[in-house]
Amino acid sequence: MSRSMPFLTGWFSARAAMAAAASSALPVRLAGRGGFSASTRPARVRGFDQPLVWVVVALLLWGLIMVYSASVAMPDNPRFSNYTHTHFLVRHIASIGVAFVAALLAFQIPVQVWEKVAPWLFVASLLLLMLVLVPFIGKGVNGARRWIALGALNFQPSELAKFAVLLYASDYMVRKMDVKEHFFRAVSPMALAVAIVGLLLLAEPDMGGFMVIAVIAMGILFLGGVNARMFFLIALILVVAFGLMIALSEWRRERIFAYLDPWTEKYALGKGYQLSHSLIAIGRGEIFGVGLGGSVEKLHWLPEAHTDFLLAVIGEEFGLVGVLVVIGLFLWLTRRIMHIGRQAIALDRVFAGLVAQGVGIWMGFQSFINMGVNLGALPTKGLTLPLMSYGGSAILVNLIAIAVVLRIDYENRQLMHGGRL
Repeated sequence: MSRSMPFLTGWFSARAAMAAAASSALPVRLAGRGGFSASTRPARVRGFDQPLVWVVVALLLWGLIMVYSASVAMPDNPRFSNYTHTHFLVRHIASIGVAFVAALLAFQIPVQVWEKVAPWLFVASLLLLMLVLVPFIGKGVNGARRWIALGALNFQPSELAKFAVLLYASDYMVRKMDVKEHFFRAVSPMALAVAIVGLLLLAEPDMGGFMVIAVIAMGILFLGGVNARMFFLIALILVVAFGLMIALSEWRRERIFAYLDPWTEKYALGKGYQLSHSLIAIGRGEIFGVGLGGSVEKLHWLPEAHTDFLLAVIGEEFGLVGVLVVIGLFLWLTRRIMHIGRQAIALDRVFAGLVAQGVGIWMGFQSFINMGVNLGALPTKGLTLPLMSYGGSAILVNLIAIAVVLRIDYENRQLMHGGRL
């Protein structure tokens, strides 16, 4: 940043002297190898990344339509007989509305404030993860205790934990920059924090959430400059840990065997039921799908069609084309967020850059896992598709995280146009 300031000062002086006749361009886009690249177009100050906002809006609206399509027949099931056909649609709209207001408020908060509250938010997430395990407070669904009932909203603390760990890990790496080459001094405290979160999540149980949090923490440690050998050692330890969890848990082993062959008589109506019907749904869609609303698998064949297996319904109704469009949108979203993070780091805003890139890792990895599960490429895990699947707390925290990224981009633009934070 210090090397670019004389150029920026000179540019703005020339701009003031030439007024409206100026034709110079302010470099606002980073080149692939670092530094700034010149542009032939006049610079325009924009408060936020508009293409990013429109992609997020597109995912939210498409998700809203698909949640309605996937859940419209659920009241025909005796389990949901008290619900109307628009029950999940109305709740999802309300969740998006609340999340939108929360995101607007989050955008108003400077990144420096997020840096200051990061440790406290992490502690608050730990307390909520403990609270969800308390009988009569935590709400159990399908054998898992992951929610706290808050009237009309069921809040899932593990979603907040993803965001809290992201902020805490970014703040931690900024504070430990001087010791990042020393394994135990740099990594041990962060590893302990993730281990505590992991133990609480596994008690719910929520192994999928723990995997996402572990990958977020690892990614931030690596991007923060931790030695590559240390990084691969941490990765090896995590792989061994997850392997032991599967080996020592009979029902987790059964999930792996069901994933390897979901069509066998033993698993077709048990552990492999969701996967087999997800594959049937995607197979029925072929290239262009059976049309919006035409899914058969959502008619009480595919469990959790509006949450974990929403992509299977998209594949059935929009075919291969629809699945590829969803994959493309998430690839673009992840790349754009990572680019904003690189810009922040180039402007000497390490915490902001790590936070943005952490959000990119989060969105990219969780969507990759969900898509892999729906397509049969990965074992079944209870992870939703970000921004699209039904789930109030997930939508809430996802939009807050996106709002923080937009705030980082806003502050980047302010600095690159000579402003101050």
